[in-house]
Amino acid sequence: MLIKRGGDIRSGEITDQALYLNRRAFMVGAAALAFAPIMAAAGVPPPAGQPLAATRNKSFDLPDAMTKFQDATTYNNFYEFGVNKEDPSQLSGSFKPRPWKVQVDGLVQKPKTFDLDDVLKMAPLEERVYRMRCVEGWSMVIPWIGFPLSDLIKRVEPTGSAKYVEFSTLVDPAQFPGQKKGIFNFGGLDWPYTEGLRLDEALHPLTLMTVGMYGQVLPNQNGAPMRVVVPWKYGFKSAKSIVRIRFTADEPKTAWNKAAPQEYGFYSNVNPKVDHPRWSQATERRIGEFRRRETLMWNGYDQVASLYTGMDLKKQY
Repeated sequence: MLIKRGGDIRSGEITDQALYLNRRAFMVGAAALAFAPIMAAAGVPPPAGQPLAATRNKSFDLPDAMTKFQDATTYNNFYEFGVNKEDPSQLSGSFKPRPWKVQVDGLVQKPKTFDLDDVLKMAPLEERVYRMRCVEGWSMVIPWIGFPLSDLIKRVEPTGSAKYVEFSTLVDPAQFPGQKKGIFNFGGLDWPYTEGLRLDEALHPLTLMTVGMYGQVLPNQNGAPMRVVVPWKYGFKSAKSIVRIRFTADEPKTAWNKAAPQEYGFYSNVNPKVDHPRWSQATERRIGEFRRRETLMWNGYDQVASLYTGMDLKKQY
């Protein structure tokens, strides 16, 4: 330990008294947050991306402070780039989000392949501030830019047999090093990464087809050029870099549910009363904070509760 004499110390170097007296709690919290983005990344914020104009929808504003852009873009789960939180920001620089097309098919009256520019013009873009909760126990508050997924769904006119929506991520090992054989074998995760929602979940006004964040187009490491955001579910349900949206009659097989069904259910709603088999879900750590906070049912989005009336949320987790 370096000890300075009183005459050698500048006022700005003096430890705050409250912090000193609470130093044990501080050290415990700091150790628990050793994975924080400012430690995981190089410490240099990603370059500013292309601006993306959107109207702020204040009805989705929150009392919570927003997560810093640097943290939200350097601490990510995006296994196509690797298993570590810093891998997406460090390994996605050569990823090319244009040109980009998304195929929408399955049980629809009007299947179509949309160009990214078609998607951007599909509906007025709005900015919404959403809480996001990771199944691992950390959370963020992010200003996303997009439009309700229901706007896209209505264009293809699902048939009466359509009950579910499946999302598939691009498969391209040349751009996604995590997809290369032998690189990532955790639980035998299959590519493409697939996720799914019930049709009524996909049509819910909260479900956002997302093309930007923090006033700019989506950074590569956050799911460029388009992803879905479902704020009342754990983050892995919000599929990234989507190239196909398929409507089905049967519940689609999803990536993490196939890899570890005892840990990752199809619904994956944020529910503090249903623990992950290896840890509690009752509390979370907001990135940028030391102390844990209580996790809210539905991540605080109580307006979705009616979607699950009559369901056993411990069995259908």
